[in-house]
Amino acid sequence: MPEPQESYGVDSVVENICRLPPDLLTEACDHILTYLQGKTSGVDSAEVSQTFQRAGVRLDHEAQRNIIRFLTLTFRSGGKSNLSADEVVTKLEEGSTKWSKASLQVLRGLWSERGALVHAQQEARAMLSVSQLVDMEWKLGTAVSSDTCRSLNSPYVTVLLKFVEPSGQICRRSFEMTIPQFQNFHKQFKEIAALMETV
Repeated sequence: MPEPQESYGVDSVVENICRLPPDLLTEACDHILTYLQGKTSGVDSAEVSQTFQRAGVRLDHEAQRNIIRFLTLTFRSGGKSNLSADEVVTKLEEGSTKWSKASLQVLRGLWSERGALVHAQQEARAMLSVSQLVDMEWKLGTAVSSDTCRSLNSPYVTVLLKFVEPSGQICRRSFEMTIPQFQNFHKQFKEIAALMETV
């Protein structure tokens, strides 16, 4: 469970969580639990933020991120430790005295329903803790100066990869290739796709 000495202050995060009406807290937790069950590639904080705004809950961007981060850490920790709903609530109460009964009831109910599924997914992730590719873009350009191209005005391809790390954070990486390198890269991806279809 998140510890009280974390830089953003557990009590202030708990107070913001308790400001959420039960149905809104349930919806925010649903996004997180769906991700932790492996059904989505990450938690879309922009979508959660829009949900808060539509419901009239005014929290700044950092407060919303802290709520998502805190609940994700709580549920992930509960899944890894295979905690019961009562154990999760006890840990939360030990971490802060600011919890409302309504918020704890929502969290207990959700964890009772979905905690075992999160635990199963956390065990699978622990065995296969690798990043997951979620998007790839590429564009063709012409080199004006480069360390890898032998002459200027040589065509090159820039590849942008978007992937989710085991922590749930969405990251981007880009790199450049010459046309022959990109053709080889494409060929290898086709071979991988063909192999995956046979699995």
